[in-house]
Amino acid sequence: MSQQLRNAFKRAKDENRNVLVTFITCGFPTEDETVKIMKGLQDGGADIIELGVPFSDAVADGPTICHANEVALKNNVTLLSTIETVKKARAAGVSVPVVLMGYYNPVNHLGDERTIQLSKEAGANGFIIVDLPPEEAIGFRASCVKHGMSFVPLVAPSTTDKRMQLLIGIADSFIYVVSRMGMTGSTAKGKISEGLPELCSRVRKFAGEKPLAVGFGVNTNEHFKYVGSVANGVVVGSKIIDVVKNAGPGTAAEAVKTYCLYLAGRDANSVKELPASSAETDSAALGAVADAVAADLPEVASETFLPPKYGEFGGMYVPEALVQCLTELEDCFYKAINSVSFWEEFRSYYDYMGRPSSLDLADRLTDYCGGARIWLKREDLNHGGSHKINNAMGQILLAKRLGKNRIIAETGAGQHGVATAIVAAKMGMKCTIYMGAEDCRRQALNVFRIRLLGAEVIPVTSGTQTLRDAVNEALRAWVEQIDTTHYLIGSAIGPHPFPTIVKTFQSVIGKETKQQLMKKVGKLPDAVVACVGGGSNSIGMFAPFKEDKSVRLLGCEAGGDGIDTPRHSATLSKGQIGVFHGVRTYVLQHEDGQIQDTYSISAGLDYPGVGPELAELKATGRGEFIAVTDAQCLEGFRALCQYEGILPALESSHAIYGGMQLAKTLGKDKDVVICVSGRGDKDVQSIAEKLPELGPKIGWDLRF
Repeated sequence: MSQQLRNAFKRAKDENRNVLVTFITCGFPTEDETVKIMKGLQDGGADIIELGVPFSDAVADGPTICHANEVALKNNVTLLSTIETVKKARAAGVSVPVVLMGYYNPVNHLGDERTIQLSKEAGANGFIIVDLPPEEAIGFRASCVKHGMSFVPLVAPSTTDKRMQLLIGIADSFIYVVSRMGMTGSTAKGKISEGLPELCSRVRKFAGEKPLAVGFGVNTNEHFKYVGSVANGVVVGSKIIDVVKNAGPGTAAEAVKTYCLYLAGRDANSVKELPASSAETDSAALGAVADAVAADLPEVASETFLPPKYGEFGGMYVPEALVQCLTELEDCFYKAINSVSFWEEFRSYYDYMGRPSSLDLADRLTDYCGGARIWLKREDLNHGGSHKINNAMGQILLAKRLGKNRIIAETGAGQHGVATAIVAAKMGMKCTIYMGAEDCRRQALNVFRIRLLGAEVIPVTSGTQTLRDAVNEALRAWVEQIDTTHYLIGSAIGPHPFPTIVKTFQSVIGKETKQQLMKKVGKLPDAVVACVGGGSNSIGMFAPFKEDKSVRLLGCEAGGDGIDTPRHSATLSKGQIGVFHGVRTYVLQHEDGQIQDTYSISAGLDYPGVGPELAELKATGRGEFIAVTDAQCLEGFRALCQYEGILPALESSHAIYGGMQLAKTLGKDKDVVICVSGRGDKDVQSIAEKLPELGPKIGWDLRF
């Protein structure tokens, strides 16, 4: 298995040529044709085939491979069916080594040990997992070694020497070198990075005799020769997908054969097919290698300044190209929060931001509910109309310290987009906001506000065209523009250190609440309530009360049409632990580990993941989480409008409803604080559209 990979490089060296490593997505254009394409790649001189396991949210891949993933997923391709395809390919005469390449969540969902065992039985040789960090890869790689399988690490131009040494220590067959920063796809201006020789030289300092295979952007014979002059192997992927896409029906296998022969400068007669016996496992030899490699597993020490996880949740599950940027961000953040001058600068903008926000007694709503006193933390009164300004201001000050001059962000309901555009205008920075096309439609007012503030809005048309897809596109854009750009993430999601950064800046909500209620009634609240999407306002409210065990923490998720239907976004109520958008947390996912489509009347809660600290609160029982349906959300909206004269955002209306129900169960000497995270001007049109359907369910008829 892993020995076959080593043999491929040895055989090519003996023949005085470079190894050709090719990539094809399983199931593109169909599963049956994939086997024929794999045979065509072998006939064209491919020494190793990377078989892509399609994933619904591939953040490091460019449009070409993302399109192939979409086609494969429509063909119902899964990790299990990809493994079955390897078995079929072996039966059809594919004898070159096959490496399964993809993202971690499908593997995590199936189970590491089962994935490795089934893959070995099917005839695969190893794995490339794009977003599996070294500290997690050690365990996975140890299981691979036990079964004679290989784990192939990736290194990038941004990889530090210390981290490179660690990653190369994991390698037991070859090292995948990413030639340039950015996504998979065509080479910028038709050229391979001029810094490639220097990069390969740096890798070899630690690699010794371990072979290097270089990829990203290779698509011509000239590219192949150039890369081959400094590396042992050349990887080509997106161009092969293009060749398959452009081939006529039934001709893809011949087309990739012809292309591979051209790419490597070979003729068909020079390609020697490996005998079938070459695919067999020499158990004695592999056992000896496994023992030697297992004894040499490197120690992994955390390089983070702050704890990267909350219990078992959190982490940094990202493509290697993003790691150094995240480490630099963490370093900057750590220094900032320990700097008096940083906090003085941050608080100097409080008047501009509208802080502190008020804490108001909702006396008429309290009387209506007939239970505990209901207090409203009025984040809707902040500049921009929501709590989002807290985090946006904090992060843009970090961006200044990092020397970045451009800001990108994702947004669902548009409130984070507005807040980011506000602070970018204030600081004189260029700003681009990624927003799902469906969210652009239902939040048209906020789209216009963002543009009025001088920022660009890019509608995202992939997937469900909502927040999840906006995050995907923002992450891809960030990979392309790391040197000049800061990704100002809006929720407490994503890889470390983003959840901690967002929590830190949003904790002003809970800290003020604690001080204000103590001043008004002389005690802590009995419960605090917030809506939960990704989790920025909720963790901002909850975190300062986390150790105050007398205070109940109630999070209200988007129940949509009901959690017994497919149309909801109740991640903590119905999700399973997985890896999504760089973090281990609860995720709404299918049985094959693909991310589930979500739905909510509120664009800001329409997300299939949740922040890792909220996941920990659920797992430990410290937090309580309920699902609020669209109809119940409108009940909360109507109550606050008609009893307090406040139009809350639909996101906040979930918390209003949940807080009202909780207050009804408590005595009149108790205090419940609800975070009104945003104002509802942006949602008036959406409510008007939904009232004909939902109004009769709650007895609300506003027809003229």
